[in-house]
Amino acid sequence: MPLDDKRAVVAKTEQLVHDKLGAESTGHDWWHADRVRVTAKHIAREEGADTYVVELAALLHDVDDYKFSGSEDAGPDFAHAHLRSVGVHDQVADQVAEIIRHMSFKGAKVERRELSLEGKCIQDADWLDAMGAMGIARTFAYGGFVQRPIHDPGVRPVLHTSADSYLNSKGTTINHFHEKLLLLCDRMNTDFGRKLAQERHRYMVDFLDRFDAEWRGVLSPSVVE
Repeated sequence: MPLDDKRAVVAKTEQLVHDKLGAESTGHDWWHADRVRVTAKHIAREEGADTYVVELAALLHDVDDYKFSGSEDAGPDFAHAHLRSVGVHDQVADQVAEIIRHMSFKGAKVERRELSLEGKCIQDADWLDAMGAMGIARTFAYGGFVQRPIHDPGVRPVLHTSADSYLNSKGTTINHFHEKLLLLCDRMNTDFGRKLAQERHRYMVDFLDRFDAEWRGVLSPSVVE
């Protein structure tokens, strides 16, 4: 496909995702898709992946996702239909749909599906946006959306053994850090993704230490008279 046509496809896809997710309030909004796109393209250039496939899949990865549609097929099917409607060849549309179908975290003890190099770049970028300061903000936004309690020390984290168990979990928002977010650093696919993940992981650990101290009513020495 000529470069100008690719630019037109990306522009149409940007507009579609912005229209669909622009007012979304769970942290899976247009800006999340845009950040994942930017990060995934950086990783793709480092790893020698196809940046066009990466960009399209990154933009479309949360449209009609299972979290909102209740269907494992809705998201990849929508992405494929959209791309074919704007003139993308079947091969590229198939690649994008396959990435979206298999890139999500399914549970701590669930076997991971092997992804293409492009899929690995997008998965790393998506997981990076679930870490660090941005990840903390998004986690609490989503926790409120699904009515999770913030924390209950009597409810222990669960390392889920099936996708159904993970997706239907009713645990707390703090437990979500232990059930998923703190596990991501060691699961990055690419060398560049791992480098980016390390600092974001440390930031979350520091946050959780501070949260635990304040939860227990421990005050900073600077405010104790």
